[in-house]
Amino acid sequence: MDTLLDRVRSRIVPALLTATGAILIASGLLTYTGPVAAGPPPLESPTAVVLEPTPSRPGAPASPSPSGGPSTGSASPSASPALVLEPSETRVATRVRVRALKIDLPVIKPPGGVREYPLCDVAMYIKELGQPGGNRATYLYAHAREGMFLPILDASKIEDGRKMLGMIIEVYTSDDLKVIYEVIEVRRHQLTLDAAADVATEQVWLQTSEGPKGTPGKTQVIARFLSVERVPREEARPTPHPVECG
Repeated sequence: MDTLLDRVRSRIVPALLTATGAILIASGLLTYTGPVAAGPPPLESPTAVVLEPTPSRPGAPASPSPSGGPSTGSASPSASPALVLEPSETRVATRVRVRALKIDLPVIKPPGGVREYPLCDVAMYIKELGQPGGNRATYLYAHAREGMFLPILDASKIEDGRKMLGMIIEVYTSDDLKVIYEVIEVRRHQLTLDAAADVATEQVWLQTSEGPKGTPGKTQVIARFLSVERVPREEARPTPHPVECG
């Protein structure tokens, strides 16, 4: 007989995530502020580009580079023992940075839940998915606007975002950790959260929109876990200043 937890995982959570995905798509995550042509935007076929394994270490992630760009090389033999990213029931993402794209945003819980239209000047997380250390997908989304996730959209338009492969994403947390991830895949014109909900390893996913309000497809950037380190509180927990998007 299924346990209650099994039923929650197999029935309730997928239904909730389906609803969440529909709401995120409907809310639009605005990209443009200019006039929009009449009629529904056309659907485009989904695409994906994937990071190739490093020839010297097939399938293994390399160490993050200090610049935040594609990772190369290996850790110094004299480096201190690596900190282990342990699970936590209270930890949440508080900041996301992609230095190679000049992205640096506080991360907040949607104040009204995912049914609320996303706020500006912050990224938000989907609480029904994961948080850093949970061996799931931490799912962060923001508008494709200046000062937000617009660089992701811009980069995705060139060779389906291939230049983002290998970039470093830094996710800071409420317990003063910096969790470092490496971009392994860029997906465009995506319509569901199904793949993110199925993740059973430590990842972070970034989502932004691809067009004016009502454009159904979203761009997703997927990154795998590399390492974690402790940082000062003021670095990990910036004060968010969310605003209603005009």
